[in-house]
Formats: sequence, structure tokens, C-alpha cells
Amino acid sequence: MKTDVAVIGGGPAGLAAAMEAAKHAEVTLIERGEELGGILQQCIHPGFGNFVLGKMLTGPEYAEHFIEKMEGVNIMLNTTVLELREDKSMLLSSSDGIFELKAKSIVLAMGCRERTRTQIFIPGTRPAGIYTAGTAQRLINIEGIMPGRKAVILGSGDVGLIMARRLTLEGAEVEGVYEIMPKPGGLTRNIVQCLHDFDIPLHLSHTVVDIVGKKRVEGVVVARVDENFRAIKGTERFVPCDTLILAVGLIPENELTRMVKAEMDEVTHGPIVDEGMETSVDGIFACGNVVHVHDLVDDVTLSAITAGREAAKYVKNGKVKRKKIRVRAGENVRYVVPQIINGRNVEEVTFYFRVKREMKNVVVRVIVDENVVKEKREMVVRPPEMVKIATDANLLKKAGSITIEVVEVA
Repeated sequence: MKTDVAVIGGGPAGLAAAMEAAKHAEVTLIERGEELGGILQQCIHPGFGNFVLGKMLTGPEYAEHFIEKMEGVNIMLNTTVLELREDKSMLLSSSDGIFELKAKSIVLAMGCRERTRTQIFIPGTRPAGIYTAGTAQRLINIEGIMPGRKAVILGSGDVGLIMARRLTLEGAEVEGVYEIMPKPGGLTRNIVQCLHDFDIPLHLSHTVVDIVGKKRVEGVVVARVDENFRAIKGTERFVPCDTLILAVGLIPENELTRMVKAEMDEVTHGPIVDEGMETSVDGIFACGNVVHVHDLVDDVTLSAITAGREAAKYVKNGKVKRKKIRVRAGENVRYVVPQIINGRNVEEVTFYFRVKREMKNVVVRVIVDENVVKEKREMVVRPPEMVKIATDANLLKKAGSITIEVVEVA
């Protein structure tokens, strides 16, 4: 089989990329699940599309908006990419067997997965009743199954916060949310709407140090941690519960990205991309949570639209001349995406980044060759919340160096 653009992943990133690429090229959308929409289908709470569509939708409603625009796209469901090659050919597996697909350009949109108990080394027995937040969400919202009646949530990521509220609304008791960091890990709006509004306690600088139970979770032991995240002796406390929900971080799904030997970012654990979302491998683009984990699906969609548009351009025009202007993470910036500016024919470049520490009353600066070309004031910046700044692309094309920094206002 052959296609112009192959989009791998049918979640919010893949849908937006396919929609945009299909305006200019033949597109094949490959999804390993039995339906399009990805994680959106189980996110029945509102909060999607406010920036992209100008209205608040639930996850399924947001997904349906893009699914309706898939006319003309060749959709392959229940299909897994087994192997991806640098020549943009791939080996696929479906109910019809194993076969090859050759594309002229590729968009990687595989999303991310949740960290599990094994990856954070929680000791204790291995009883039933331990779930990742996403699994618990699917059980309740899709399968109609309650995972438990008395829950402890480890981690204050957004999905964990949303599940604290969801479990409470379904009649379960949430004893508390425990966060190993001294600051919460989710968006401020979710701290307020999911915890404060429901009187659910948040215990900062705490973690689970043991799980108790044989057939089913009977409780967990929690403890306060020191500045090195080690449990402080004498602070242990047994909490009776029948369910432990883990919301301890997300990992970009980049096994396929590594197969083609794309250059990776050690901080984001995703591929390094330029302003057109192209990786270091010609004709292979990436978008959404494969590149870095986003806070909002709206930003996932925007990155995917860019990737889809540029992937279609690649089919028509071939590869761009790479200038490889590196974008440096400056003062109080943990990482920046895109990491490379190649001088593409685009009007604007939006830099996405996270800060290392919380700061108030700051200015975000884009510095080109030691000259500030764009500034933006922020009342507060926090590590869990993405910061972005849009910049005129013409100011970047002839740069020798580009730095993004966050500094306090004098």
C-alpha cells in the first residue's frame, strides 16, 4: 500500500493532523484501538476546546468535532505499527494480517502512557484495587464499573485530581490526595474545582511507603518526605482503603520515534522538533504528547495542525533546507519546544515551555542574538503549568542564537 501522509495515532493529535493534511494530500490514519478519539472518549468532564473552538466541550464532544471532518481520510482501525523505518515505510498488523505501507511523509501522534506502580517502586503486596488514574477513569466512564468505595490517590496530576472529584460524585470516599512534591502537580483550576470544592484534603510532601492487603487492598501506609524525597521515620500513618489510584506522571509513547533514530530531548523524553514539528529525520513529523506532555488538548490540536500542514507541504515540495538554529532554555526555563528553528515559511512561532521553579510577577523574554525581540508579562509561573509565547517568525529566521528566559520584574 502507498499513501502521501501517514498519521500514526487516532487521538486528538492524530485527528487534527489528519484533518489538516487532508486539505492538501492523500492521508491514511492508523489507530490501534477500535475507535477514534483516544483518551478523549473517556473524559466526560467539560473543559475541552475553549481556545480552539471558542466553547467548552466534553472530551467525546471535542473528539466528535474532528471525527466529523475525516471525510476523504483512509482510516485504519485495530491496526498496530510493528515497525517504522527511516525511508517512511512501515510494517502493520491488523485483523486482515501483516502488511506494509509506504508513505511520503509521516506524522507521529501516538500520545503518552501513565507511569505504573512498578516504575515508582512502591513496596508492599500485590493485591487487587491498584489502578492508574486513566484506568480508573475508563472503568467508571466507559465500562460503568466502580473501582472501589474508599480511595487514596497518589499524585496530584490533573487526571488524579479529576478522578478524586469523579469518585466522590459516584458516592465513593476519597480519603485524600498525597503528593511527594512540596507543590501540587496539576493545574490550579483543577486543584480548586476538584479538591477544594469537594473538601478533599491534599497532603503535600507525602507519599505511599507500603501497600497492605492480600487479595484486595486493605490500606496503605503514608509518610512525610524530606527535601530529598525520602520518607521521614516516625511520620508513617496507616490509611484504611480498598483502592489506590496512581496519578504519578505520563511518558510520551516514543518507541516508534526511536526506531527511526530521531534525535530525542533528554528532558521531555520526546523528539526534538523544529517550528514545523519536523523531527531530525526528513519527512517525519511529531505532535501532541509524543513531543512533550501538554496541559490542554487545545495546545495538542494546535501543534497537530502545524504538523499536518507541514507534512502535506513535504509531500509537495520535499525537504526544507535546515538552518538548525538551536533554541536555548535560559533563566528559570526547564525546556523549550520547538528546540530548533529552521527558517520555515510560517508567520508565527509559538514557544512552549515549563519553568523550573514558581515565580511571581515575571516577564517572559525571547532573546535573539542578545536582543529582546518579544516580551510577555505573567502574574505567576509554576512548573506544572505550561507557559507559551508567540513570536513573529521573521524575527527568528536570521538568528545566530535564540534564548527563552523568565525573569522577575524589577
